[in-house]
Amino acid sequence: MAFFHGGGWVLSSVDGHDCLARRIANRSGAMVVSVEYRLAPEHPFPAPHDDCWAVTRWLSEHAASLGGDSSRLAVAGDSAGGNLAAGVALRARDEGVPLTFQVLVYPCIDTEQTRPSMTENAAGYFLTATDMDWFWGHFVPADRRAEPYAVPARADDLHGLAPALVQTAEYDPLRDEGEEWAARLAAAGVPTQVTRYGGVVHGFASRWHQMAAAEDAHDEIGRALRTAFSSDARP
Repeated sequence: MAFFHGGGWVLSSVDGHDCLARRIANRSGAMVVSVEYRLAPEHPFPAPHDDCWAVTRWLSEHAASLGGDSSRLAVAGDSAGGNLAAGVALRARDEGVPLTFQVLVYPCIDTEQTRPSMTENAAGYFLTATDMDWFWGHFVPADRRAEPYAVPARADDLHGLAPALVQTAEYDPLRDEGEEWAARLAAAGVPTQVTRYGGVVHGFASRWHQMAAAEDAHDEIGRALRTAFSSDARP
């Protein structure tokens, strides 16, 4: 599985998200390849997306060299990493690279900030609406915001995408866009599970020492990946 870390496309690193990647590996039993993609603003879109795509494409051809199985390939990410995972899933569908599963943890899906959760949770819950405007401004140039690999909400057709688990947080500005994306996936015939974790804020999955719900989220990811990778679940 290729894992893309969060941090608004500007912050964090493989080291910063090492514990989360390891916990997903331990819960799922899967090999997790954590990707050190280039960061904005020095490297705006498409650089972060291209880096994540390059790793995913490489794993689809060479996972066996690392002891993996290219026929059981997933992508996952939290926040900005969820955006990158969603964009890579779209590109994998478009370019014929089979994906078994995708895990999107409170993903950044849309530049539009008009949904109720964005206004209701605009301030005071860790991630703010102002933060998101700043992050998007660093990641995607204005003239590229119609491109689905950068802004997945711009995708017209979601048919044929990999099955998905989407996790959202109750007090998160991104809650509604994540749940709307899950609904669109399901409407397009993509097997999709969506779970809203109550009483928590954006970023909770990386704060298991502070928020017990994180343990539940990790367990859910592990179960979903084990099921997706099992022989019984595959065609």
